Amino acid sequence: MMEWIKVSYLVIEYLAVAIITGMVAYSTLRYFIFLIAKRKASDANYREYKHSLGAGLLLGLEILVAADVIRTVAFEPTFENIAALGLLVVVRTFLSWALVLEVEGRWPWQPKHSASESGGHSK
Repeated sequence: MMEWIKVSYLVIEYLAVAIITGMVAYSTLRYFIFLIAKRKASDANYREYKHSLGAGLLLGLEILVAADVIRTVAFEPTFENIAALGLLVVVRTFLSWALVLEVEGRWPWQPKHSASESGGHSK
């Protein structure tokens, strides 16, 4: 049973790394293709690039937290390890909030504004 748990958290960690790496590669390639083709204005292209990178990082961080929880609870649920897990979750939560603020221009708990609410204009 413990071997299965070890394999599962390793697979989850690798999945998170693959998502982050894949999104960085995909977003960067797409950014340069659109930049070269001048398909969009460079500032709109950059905003899309930043949003795509942020989405990949957010998803990867969430999955890494799940792997850390499985590893800590299943293998060594000591006070020190649970405290370290708590610190990791706090740091990753802060990073997630900072990414949402950077990418979307709002805190995660604030409602999203639709184009109709802002007078139909986007920044």
